[in-house]
Amino acid sequence: MQPITIAKRFCGPPTSGNGGYSCGLLGSRIQGPSRARLVTPPPLDTPLTLSEINGQWSLMHGEKLIGSAEPAALDLVPPAPPTLAQARDARTRYRGLGEHSFPTCFVCGPARAEGDGLRLFSGKVEGVDMVACDWQPIPEFLDPHGNTRHEFVWSALDCPSYFALDIPVESGKICLLAQMTCSVDKPVPGDKPLIVYAWKRLIDGRKHFSAAALCNAEGEILARAEHLWIALKN
Repeated sequence: MQPITIAKRFCGPPTSGNGGYSCGLLGSRIQGPSRARLVTPPPLDTPLTLSEINGQWSLMHGEKLIGSAEPAALDLVPPAPPTLAQARDARTRYRGLGEHSFPTCFVCGPARAEGDGLRLFSGKVEGVDMVACDWQPIPEFLDPHGNTRHEFVWSALDCPSYFALDIPVESGKICLLAQMTCSVDKPVPGDKPLIVYAWKRLIDGRKHFSAAALCNAEGEILARAEHLWIALKN
């Protein structure tokens, strides 16, 4: 059993952990593709525990289950990525710069300063049904080999997949990440520009399905993820 705390810095909504980061804390314990589920919003600045039984990891708050992760297959074949120039151009069309449900979100919040949040402002790519932005991780998020730590790769693949759903802020609909299946296929270097892009899969009632990928400037896929978002009941 390992003690762990999700610092307030890594919030999604103001009072709970970012979904991708929280799933990444679980999924990164597993070698190879893994599926992480959140059953309740992860609390911030609160003592939690991580434990493993028969290859499955659990995140607990006392006796309460917060989330779990297990090995999984991921057959996702991403579409062709945008170019780095297209990703940088798409950033200028990020919807969240106008209105944002959670402006302090660690991954996509415009209220976060450079070097504090990831500031992944994924906007629509012209002529293609996807959103994208560029990204270069800061040294703080790298491992001793200069590659991005897996929990931050999971984080980066999270919020762009929400904006791919193209849910208008004025609709009042809020979706939270319930499940994420991720594969970090190759090391994600921290010294070169990266491209994060995402696309909608389908919507079935309150269930919203999307996917995302991360590649280098040459278009080589480094990581992939599928997502299940659940719309909160009004």
